[in-house]
Amino acid sequence: MDPQSSLSDNPLLVLEGLPRFDRIEPQHIQPAVKALLEQSEAGLKKIEAEAQPSWAGLLQPLEELDYPWERSWGSVGHLLGVKNTPEIREAYESVLPDIVAFSLSARQSKPIYEALVALRDSENWNSLNDAQKRIIEKRILSAELAGIGLSGEQLVRFNEIARELSSLSTKFANNVLDATKAFTLIITSADDVVGFPDSLKQLTAQSYNSWEEKTPEIEATPEEGPWRISLDFPCFGPFMQHCRKRELREKVYRAFITRASEGEINNAPLIPEILKLRKEKAQLLGYANFAEISLAEKMAPGIDAVLEMEERLRTASIDNGQQDLKELQEFAAAQGETEPIIQWDFAFWSERLREQRFSYTDEELRPYFSLEKVLDGLFQLVNRIFGITVTQVTDDIPVWNKDVRYFNIANESGENIAGFYLDPYARPADKRGGAWMDDCLGRKIVNGKVQLPVAHLVCNSTPPVGSKPSLMTFREVETLFHEFGHGLQHMLTTINEADAAGINGVEWDAVELASQFMENWCYHKPTLLGMAKHFETGETLPDELFEKIKAARNFQAGTQMLRQIQFGVVDLKLHSEFDPEGAESVFDVQREISKSTSVLPMLPEDRFLCSFQHIFAGGYAAGYFSYKWAEVLSADAFSAFEEAGLDDEKAVEATGRRFRDTILAMGGSRHPMDLFKEFRGREPSPEPLLRHTGLLSNEE
Repeated sequence: MDPQSSLSDNPLLVLEGLPRFDRIEPQHIQPAVKALLEQSEAGLKKIEAEAQPSWAGLLQPLEELDYPWERSWGSVGHLLGVKNTPEIREAYESVLPDIVAFSLSARQSKPIYEALVALRDSENWNSLNDAQKRIIEKRILSAELAGIGLSGEQLVRFNEIARELSSLSTKFANNVLDATKAFTLIITSADDVVGFPDSLKQLTAQSYNSWEEKTPEIEATPEEGPWRISLDFPCFGPFMQHCRKRELREKVYRAFITRASEGEINNAPLIPEILKLRKEKAQLLGYANFAEISLAEKMAPGIDAVLEMEERLRTASIDNGQQDLKELQEFAAAQGETEPIIQWDFAFWSERLREQRFSYTDEELRPYFSLEKVLDGLFQLVNRIFGITVTQVTDDIPVWNKDVRYFNIANESGENIAGFYLDPYARPADKRGGAWMDDCLGRKIVNGKVQLPVAHLVCNSTPPVGSKPSLMTFREVETLFHEFGHGLQHMLTTINEADAAGINGVEWDAVELASQFMENWCYHKPTLLGMAKHFETGETLPDELFEKIKAARNFQAGTQMLRQIQFGVVDLKLHSEFDPEGAESVFDVQREISKSTSVLPMLPEDRFLCSFQHIFAGGYAAGYFSYKWAEVLSADAFSAFEEAGLDDEKAVEATGRRFRDTILAMGGSRHPMDLFKEFRGREPSPEPLLRHTGLLSNEE
């Protein structure tokens, strides 16, 4: 076959319209990347040779160089998360080292760096807009963090570290996926599923029927089984809440906290290696540790400021957390439990106590939260507060799975300004767990026209079962609102410079502001009741159930806060004080920190860190604290709507447009603290977060 002919047919090289997800195959990856690398290497040399200290002479050509990668490599990375196969993995890993090497060579280009510095120091600087200045300053910092100041053996070693870290992160994530898939518990006795809600029986029977190793002549039913228990969260979470057999809970819990920690699928040796390489990288760049590198690009001013925030929240939470455990122990004992509460009991007895205290279950709520009604309610809300209209596109849109949908977003004038894919359901066989927003296409100028932003919104909600639609837990509703908040910041940007449009250029510890802000609306009565309609009768969620949901919001708030603080502090300590080559293990660090951040002693065999993808395979290394940092911002932002009056339409509209025009529209073009102060009129305060979580009374 003619190589040029095969390239012209390669869907990864199509540069207009939406990515051709329906046509991308693993065999397209290597030739597309090879062609793009050749093109980009030539383009980079040209830019270096002609580099001028001006926006048009330097930054514009660099943006154009990035453009085809967004559509090709971006699509491949997306498919790795939502349509993972051994073939895609192999193709991805085969080209990854070359891409990392090229990316480093671009970030380490001395001619480009020198031109950026010259532009920053020139008379032209003041003629640039805020977004352009921020992009240049961040590129200079990025170049410095990419080793621009290194040469000789130090530079060679720095690049080796980058390649090794990239490979280790990919291996870490694949190990977690493989370990999650590898565990199966088959239940055949009806006695063992007593207490299971119908949705869990249906999910686990369906899981058995789609299992590769099922007995061919057996077809599982929700009533008769067999029921297959797996470690993906839509199954694991409800199982731990509802399984009455303590020994089964223990077995599944132990499997969950030891994922990817033994045998051939073992991340335990990878963690110190990752930490060692990150520390070496930091020291090559003149930083004391990797946490300092991470914080150089964050909103938080330094490690001490983060630990101070974590400690203030911990102090406000610890008494409540201990009270949570005491209440749970007393409740379980009153129900006849003779054993002390341990980790695999916590979710089960918490759910029983929550049911008694608030007299409702997740299962009672599910029928009121069909995906379609929830989407309708979400879209009505964003129309009300931000003036945008969301419409599903029913034309042929290239998708990677039949359940994926595509939507357009229009402004008040009816003009289309953005779009997004929604991939709502769990598919443990080929889709990673969790939920996320990613950019598919970013806003930028392409051939003189604005390319509209397109987002990926990916959730792992309970899929439709039989003739029933997708019925969501309340937590899944919150998760959808959360990810849509990320999507709004990507899609409602008005910035045309790619590196500051949407979430690009937003400091990592401020990037959760919009997402966590959106979650608050799930507790606003008109918003929730507007979408909580019974899927069979159309009946609205009863008022008393709403009041119980609202009251239950802060159920075990102290315990939940402590859990997040533990993750954040462990992450920061591992990347600042821990010696990867010392006698102490990463699990020792976690155990020591857990003494002041957990109400139950850590189990000796706990290997949760082996599946902690956020910090070892995601973007949160020495940055997990960002969730709490941003939660302070988001709670304070929502309190602006509370102060305006949540049921005052004009006030909500005015406040919503102000939020849209600052936090959402400006993205990375200005520092998040400046944007927050413009929206709120002052610096953020932790008081609204502690008030929203019912922990304010514990503050001194």
